[in-house]
Amino acid sequence: MELNNDFEVNAPIEKAWAVLTDVEKIAPCLPGAQLQEVEGDEYRGIVKVKVGPITAQYKGAATFIEKDDANHRAVLKADGRDTRGAGNASAMITAQMQAVGDRTRVSVSTDLTVTGKVAQFGRGVMADVSAKLMTQFADNLEQLMEAEPSTAAKVDDVVAAPATSAQTSAPTSGVRKIDSPEAKPVDLIDTAGSPVLKRLAPVLGVLLGFLLLRRRFRRCRNK
Repeated sequence: MELNNDFEVNAPIEKAWAVLTDVEKIAPCLPGAQLQEVEGDEYRGIVKVKVGPITAQYKGAATFIEKDDANHRAVLKADGRDTRGAGNASAMITAQMQAVGDRTRVSVSTDLTVTGKVAQFGRGVMADVSAKLMTQFADNLEQLMEAEPSTAAKVDDVVAAPATSAQTSAPTSGVRKIDSPEAKPVDLIDTAGSPVLKRLAPVLGVLLGFLLLRRRFRRCRNK
């Protein structure tokens, strides 16, 4: 399914681009996500999703397959699998930025494929959840950028600073662990509200009926 979302941040485009393409920096802004390790250009972590008492945890990796600094366009490929083997998810995420005065508009297109428990909700619910999560992400992102020094100041510091062996050396290889706080699961019922409840109603009805029949069977057997 394809999901499209737009949001704006109160920052010039160069600053927004620098922050949005820094996966380590923005990972805490993503609801339910936790970055755990980095190896080369691959970022690995988990995403937690909750539906009532059921929690699904997707463990996977993401890699930039395109990062166009001149046109402020980035494409990120992400794949994850439910740690209980109950499904998987993959996404191709394209972000395009546009300057709007001193602000930046970000258009995000996500080609999403999911299987397992989460897939039962369909495109309508997933689109609603996606829009609300994107709003939360944008709010978190704006708070992060307000605390960031200006891009111009960073560039001036780099130009003025003399080159050192640390600045010119190649990055070390191997897996680098990320010490980040544990992710809080995204509760789809709280996020999407009534659409999810309507979708779950038949499932919950069948489950309740099964439990009642099971209890009655046990009583009859014990008589």
